[in-house]
Amino acid sequence: MPNRTLTYYIGTSLDGFIAGPGGEFDALPIQPDVTAAMNELHPETVPTAYRGMVGLEDAPNKRYDTVLMGKGTYLPGLNEGNPSPYSHLKQYVFSSTLDPALAEDVDFVTADPLETVRDLKEQEGQGIWLCGGGLLAGALVSEIDEIIVKRYTVLFGTGIPMFAGAYEPVPFTLTETRTFDSGAAIQTYRKA
Repeated sequence: MPNRTLTYYIGTSLDGFIAGPGGEFDALPIQPDVTAAMNELHPETVPTAYRGMVGLEDAPNKRYDTVLMGKGTYLPGLNEGNPSPYSHLKQYVFSSTLDPALAEDVDFVTADPLETVRDLKEQEGQGIWLCGGGLLAGALVSEIDEIIVKRYTVLFGTGIPMFAGAYEPVPFTLTETRTFDSGAAIQTYRKA
């Protein structure tokens, strides 16, 4: 029986896109009410470079000690000069093209994501956070135990979907919905 759970915690547009067609994510609004609530619940999901700015520099990891990213999720931090975007977590980036020498505290994984996650779930530790992206989420759908969706009040029309993969229906149960004055909503689902 696995010791740890995999949570896909992600922000999306109303129509289910996590980024624009070119990987743009700046159209997802930063809502102060949502940010304050989620920083309280999930302080470890704030990138290391920004933790001090929001008073979380020494905040302990509450739920996760490991983060998984696809190449597209990793590159924005790298392009801003942050090759280790979540240095307070154990970091895994799934890519067959990125140079492992980019950051010594990031594991660049070329192996099968499913096998990697199954191995991680057997290890001791806190939860595993799937940060993105859509292709990686699509590859890991059978191992995702929980989905936390921050749904913002903007339509994209097209872009990178929350899940990009084969047609593979997997039932989940809505366990919590929280709405905010900004109009954003956070929905939590557990695998049925």
